[in-house]
Amino acid sequence: MSVLYEYIKGEVVIIKDDFIVIDNNGIGYKIFTSSKSIKDVYVGKRVTMYINFNIREDGIYLYGFTSQEELDMFNLLQLVSKIGPRVSLNILSTLTPMQIKSAIIHNRPDILCNVPGVGKKTASRVILELKDRIDKEEISHHSRLIENEDNIEMAINGIMSLGYTRSEILNVMNKLDVEKMDTESIIREVLKRLSKQ
Repeated sequence: MSVLYEYIKGEVVIIKDDFIVIDNNGIGYKIFTSSKSIKDVYVGKRVTMYINFNIREDGIYLYGFTSQEELDMFNLLQLVSKIGPRVSLNILSTLTPMQIKSAIIHNRPDILCNVPGVGKKTASRVILELKDRIDKEEISHHSRLIENEDNIEMAINGIMSLGYTRSEILNVMNKLDVEKMDTESIIREVLKRLSKQ
């Protein structure tokens, strides 16, 4: 089936525990999302949600995220046998895409077992079925990111204190070689790019 929606832009009008409603030209789109994406929005904010359009026997569902990275990981998790949208949302509500990749790369089912509803068998299946879908270049890049994770997280928190959302910051960071930069350099470069947007 072809994708009907790549993204939806609009104003947030309702926020619940596991979904938001976006008004776009008088139509309210109910979008199920992760707790991390929910933290990025507030009622009245205009947002872009990257969308997974899902048709099931019991209805049509929209799953969406404030970052393309989170949607990509959601779609990847959907490829794992016996893992549906709800479990995928639970995983993304507990772990960042970076942490999920780290668990897969380093064969760490215990990290995935921290997710409510994910046991050892499910965690092992995620690792087994997805390890070959992350290329070697990405693994190398990710390993360097892990080594510099503290600097990255400190930079993110510092920039968020200035009013930017995590998704805005990560979208810029993904274009930088942050694994080679200290905290101050990351903050300076990210702010410079954000100010031009």
